[in-house]
Amino acid sequence: MDWKWTSFVYAIVAFLILYWLLNRYAFKPLFSIMEQRRQMVLEQMNAAENSRKEASAEMEAQKQALAQARQEANEIIEKARITSTKQADGIVDTARAEAARLKEEAVRDIESEKNKAIASLRSEVGSISVAIASKIVEKQIDEKSQEQIVDRYLKEVSSK
Repeated sequence: MDWKWTSFVYAIVAFLILYWLLNRYAFKPLFSIMEQRRQMVLEQMNAAENSRKEASAEMEAQKQALAQARQEANEIIEKARITSTKQADGIVDTARAEAARLKEEAVRDIESEKNKAIASLRSEVGSISVAIASKIVEKQIDEKSQEQIVDRYLKEVSSK
């Protein structure tokens, strides 16, 4: 194996020139484009992360707003239930008081009508008794005739 040093030196010089040319005109622009692409990917990843964080924060805010709305709705429902219970109790109490008042009024009316009926019966019984007594005094009759007279007067009174 015969080495020629000159060929070796030419090959190394050619390699270095080729490396310098590739580095200057190929590798630097290629590396620059790759770096720009890497920066763009990093920016997009950061933007995506920021968007995810904003979405997460917005979702948390919406969850809190929904929870607060549910709590307020439950409070409104509870207040409405309490108010309706109070109103129902008030209506029932008013109805009971009205029923008691009507009952007392009916009892007074019944008592008044009963007293009027008793007074009317007493006055009619008194006048009937006087009429029967005067008929009996006018003529002495037997018991059978007396019963007939009483029955006749009772019929007259009941027909009035």
